Amino acid sequence: MSTIKYLLAAVAAAPFALGQFCEHQWEGAFSADNADNIRKLQERQNTAAPDLEILPLIVNGPSSNRVDFIFLGDGYTAEQRDKFIADATSLTTNITSGQTFADVLPLMNFWAGFTPSAQSGVGVGGRPLDTVYGLYRDGTELRGVYYAKPEVASAACRSTDTCDYPILLGNDPYYGGLGGTFTVTTASPGNGASVLRHELGHSIIGVGEEYDGGSVYRGVNAAQSANSIPWKQWYTDPATEPNIQRTNMPFQAYPWTLLNTTRRWQATFNSAGTYDTHLLQFSVSGVTASTDLLVEIDGKDVGWEVNPVIGVDRWIYNINFEEALSPGQHVLSFTLRNKALEGKAQLCNAEVLEYGETYDFEEFHGIFPTFSASNRTTYRPTNRLCLMRTMQSVDFCDACMEGLWLSLMNPLSLIDNITQAAQPDGSTNVTVDLLPLAQFRQVPNAHAEAYTVFWYGEDEDVVLDEFTNKTSALIDSSTTEFGVEVRFWTEQVRVDNNQVLVFKERYSVESK
Repeated sequence: MSTIKYLLAAVAAAPFALGQFCEHQWEGAFSADNADNIRKLQERQNTAAPDLEILPLIVNGPSSNRVDFIFLGDGYTAEQRDKFIADATSLTTNITSGQTFADVLPLMNFWAGFTPSAQSGVGVGGRPLDTVYGLYRDGTELRGVYYAKPEVASAACRSTDTCDYPILLGNDPYYGGLGGTFTVTTASPGNGASVLRHELGHSIIGVGEEYDGGSVYRGVNAAQSANSIPWKQWYTDPATEPNIQRTNMPFQAYPWTLLNTTRRWQATFNSAGTYDTHLLQFSVSGVTASTDLLVEIDGKDVGWEVNPVIGVDRWIYNINFEEALSPGQHVLSFTLRNKALEGKAQLCNAEVLEYGETYDFEEFHGIFPTFSASNRTTYRPTNRLCLMRTMQSVDFCDACMEGLWLSLMNPLSLIDNITQAAQPDGSTNVTVDLLPLAQFRQVPNAHAEAYTVFWYGEDEDVVLDEFTNKTSALIDSSTTEFGVEVRFWTEQVRVDNNQVLVFKERYSVESK
């Protein structure tokens, strides 16, 4: 049983305590720390699994030796079955075709599990619709999408061998998601794939955020001080480290407020004036034209322009200023200009960052400060390369990519299958089928990889040198057992303390 399946069986409906929630923290109605709640969770294990129609999307090998991801559709009616399959297929293709998960794709299978919902869509205002898993938004804002029926999702996952990482896919065209035991995303054309890859980063690698304003910073991409960097092996220039990039966050807010034309939204913040450049980052939804919204700092139009293809969905904007903020107080303001958008246009978040003259914006691996919701400083490996910081990025940083390899490989064997064939002279020909990596990849990747194979005879310490690095070996007729050791090497993993990329096993000779 995989780790994820074990967790699902153990906590059944307690993903709230295990989840990683972007831009906010939320534990829901249950907590596995409470004895009474544990009893309730155990009772909910008896929930019947929904009927699942399971369809393959990408299958690279047997579920017994692959990590299975399954989209469980929510808010898709019987008439919308084809839409669900198309949405799940589109998301799978987006995150695996030449980017994000392409390098580790041979370890993964993707499936679609369809169960019709009575109603179409995702609930809002904290009220789920009549859907299979009860996905809903806490309000109308485009951020987290929660599940009201984790026990049903847990039962669905336990009912099939194709569910290591369940993905609840909401039939909704706008930004939103969640990470943890259940990864949640939507069918948003502009944001669905971005949210999915980010939330899967939480779910698979077990890392926290890299963007500012969160409250969970942990894992291979987070350091609490410059003296405890877990990605030292990935420094681009070790001779210059530790070198903390000089930056400051004088302002950050998550208003989640509807804008109107009669009163602008504004906030004041202070700068010491000791930095050289600054950045304004903000996100809005419900705004479709650059003339709909005026964004100003100290009464000066910052020159914001809308993303013309995003529609009314949420989008994150970054505006750079090659000048310093002056010492003292500043005013950031947002003014809605289109009255027709009142009740729709929303300011989601806003942030101002200042940078010192020596701040290096190049995408290298070093030490970059990150500021939490309480302005506590932790550190991350890159500036804006990683998708755990930048939603529009399709790449993990090297530290996260290494963590991804180790997390996916941990429950797997490097050997897919082993066969024995008795020979006329009494010897046995043994052949191993290895995971389709390195020279066995169907689609080559850009990173150096290699297998090393050792064979052992009756004496488990003596290598049969003539068969080294071969996938077949001839075992002598006098031998009753043999051993195989397979080592996989990729330049994307530099530290493997737990020997995850090594498999060694002894076998009996079947013909004996």
